[in-house]
Amino acid sequence: MQATAYTYDSETRSGSVLLDDGTPLPFDAAAFDAGGLLLLRPGQRVRIDVTGDGDDRRIVLITLQTL
Repeated sequence: MQATAYTYDSETRSGSVLLDDGTPLPFDAAAFDAGGLLLLRPGQRVRIDVTGDGDDRRIVLITLQTL
């Protein structure tokens, strides 16, 4: 699934993305670390892997979207 980076806190390595329908979805340090990223800037396109449904949905992996 693709999304756009919305917020990122380099101290906690957590933040949120906006799904293509505008829905915000937070991610934690574990998801950030799983993708091997060092930095994330708001506005960057990212690829996310999500688990769960509805209110239990959470990001387990976030990486940069490449063509």
